Amino acid sequence: MKKTFSAAGITALFCAAISTHAQATHQIGEVAHSKIINNQGEQIGTAHYTQGNEGVLIEIIAQKLPAGKHGMHFHEVGTCVDQHHFKKAKGHIMPSGKPHGYYHPKGPHEGNLPNLIVRKDGTVHVELYTELVSISGRGNKPALLDDNGSVLMIHANEDDHLTQPIGGSGSRIGCGIVIAGK
Repeated sequence: MKKTFSAAGITALFCAAISTHAQATHQIGEVAHSKIINNQGEQIGTAHYTQGNEGVLIEIIAQKLPAGKHGMHFHEVGTCVDQHHFKKAKGHIMPSGKPHGYYHPKGPHEGNLPNLIVRKDGTVHVELYTELVSISGRGNKPALLDDNGSVLMIHANEDDHLTQPIGGSGSRIGCGIVIAGK
């Protein structure tokens, strides 16, 4: 039996395939970025975020940071206006109420990230992945681009991944508002 398809039928199938692909790429592959500033308001780096199937891939490029390990977290409000302390960004993203830290038996909460390790010359270029958040709510994970936004925060000290509430990370020395798009 020979099957024939009308032009309208082929067009409908093609449009359905494009629509399904557009919906899938809206979530997976969705992008955001941050310009990271220091306490003097000077841009010291960038972060680029890409939505993956289970989490977010993050690429960070920065300079003019103190050498060594620095705690790094997602904070719950998308603002860096108070450059001296960046306190208006509030605390870590943690809608689950879990404690801070990868080593805590009941943690980690959603804002946790690995330490940022800065070279002796003050530069860093790293790519990391977190399955604790999403860019805009994929898989019911907290969205970095929710109604009040979020920031990527760099702290002065190393995060020990256990001490409450911030792993001993200390003061806030770098802040980047997460913004949709490249």
